[in-house]
Amino acid sequence: MKVIIPVAGFGTRLRPHTLTKAKVLMNVAGKPMISHIVGQIVKDKLATEIIVITGFLGEDIEKYLKNNYKFKFTFIKQEEPLGLGHAIYTAKKYLSPQLKEDLLIILGDTLFDVNLKDLCKSKHSRISVKEVDDPRRFGVVEKDAKGFVTRLVEKPSSPAISKSKEAIVGIYLIKNGKLLFDSLEYIIKNNLRTKGEFQLTDALERMLRKGEKMNTYPVKGWLDCGKPETILQTNRYLLNKSRKKYKIKTVEFINPVHIGKNVDLQNCTIGPNVTIDDGCKIQNSKIKNSIIHSNCEIIDSILEESLIGDNCIIKNQKGKFNIGDFSIASK
Repeated sequence: MKVIIPVAGFGTRLRPHTLTKAKVLMNVAGKPMISHIVGQIVKDKLATEIIVITGFLGEDIEKYLKNNYKFKFTFIKQEEPLGLGHAIYTAKKYLSPQLKEDLLIILGDTLFDVNLKDLCKSKHSRISVKEVDDPRRFGVVEKDAKGFVTRLVEKPSSPAISKSKEAIVGIYLIKNGKLLFDSLEYIIKNNLRTKGEFQLTDALERMLRKGEKMNTYPVKGWLDCGKPETILQTNRYLLNKSRKKYKIKTVEFINPVHIGKNVDLQNCTIGPNVTIDDGCKIQNSKIKNSIIHSNCEIIDSILEESLIGDNCIIKNQKGKFNIGDFSIASK
């Protein structure tokens, strides 16, 4: 099996952080977002190769993965941001002409609490789904009585378009790679766009019309990392699965927390739900429900619900902060 991970998005809702850092390299519960995905693939021995579709700041993603995993990666740059379907299509020439291997597509900017080994045990192509209250933000699936997908709808604008509440959450097992890429090629050559982009959902819909059988796989843990508030929620969720404990004199830890390497903590209360990356110095401060990236200095401050970039300095501050790399907040 080969795995395709598209990570070409700009992450605009996470600015200012994503102006200088690729979205998937943001730290969540102690490691970059993409590491949670790649680490599981490597650990479960699911694939012979991981194909990473990059865009803005893609060289940083490539450097991180090559330095941290001894695995076969192929990096492809999507030159134009023409949609997820177009991003996947860029991988065609790097795959074998016969496309006989199964393909697993995992969106790189969303995290999942899912058993990938179990998901891949299917004779048919498979789409991961989760029931949601408001399906208008997502692609949805409709199924027949036997559980096979009959229709895919990209972001239905009203219940009249689709009554389904099973949202497509971003993991796709493809048994017929040739038909997938033929379908992607068809929508691109015929300029068939949805909301201005070439959508993977539209190619999958064409596969259905060509006779491809697809079923669904329910995912309980669908962890959004698209906005500051949701990345903090995901950090909280993942930290609560950890059993790490820390003991440092003059520091009160309210678990769960994650503390990186070479972190200097003095006279602090840390937690709950706090990730502190490597090389930080924090003194006389209280921090909860926050992510602090590497090499920050926080002195005499009280922070909550905060997302702090690399190399920031915060002194004599109180409240909620969302600041990018090399920022200074000081009185």
